[in-house]
Amino acid sequence: MRHGKKFNHLGRTTSHRKAMLSNMACSLIEHKRINTTVAKAKALRKYVEPLITKSKNDTTHNRRIVFSYLRSKYAVTELFKEVSVKVADRPGGYVRIIKMGHRQGDNASMAMVELVDYNEIYNPNSKKKKKSTRRGRTKKVETTVEASASSETETTEE
Repeated sequence: MRHGKKFNHLGRTTSHRKAMLSNMACSLIEHKRINTTVAKAKALRKYVEPLITKSKNDTTHNRRIVFSYLRSKYAVTELFKEVSVKVADRPGGYVRIIKMGHRQGDNASMAMVELVDYNEIYNPNSKKKKKSTRRGRTKKVETTVEASASSETETTEE
């Protein structure tokens, strides 16, 4: 029985598991998307989401805490400069896991782990902004053309 077991040990020793999750988190922050097994993806989500929450408040203390987990200066600076700006208004759920099927060699369930705000396909906000600006420009052009046409008719009528 596994009463009170909070997380998946992934069949590894503590030091191996910590090193693996640290490396996977650094890769996720650097590349914004990685492929791995479903079990590792779920463990990675529990590992990296509190770190992203810490990065929202850029203090020396939070940087040191995150660095103790990631052990990579580049990943920490990337997290605090770019990722935290994108997720500033999001209350949680920074990581998305998409199941990809099974690996050919051992039939393990594979998944793609990605940062939610960096996916243009699932993020509808960026596309709506583009469409609304196009519509806004066409309306402005039409109204100025109509206004100039109406002013010409007024001057000809007088």
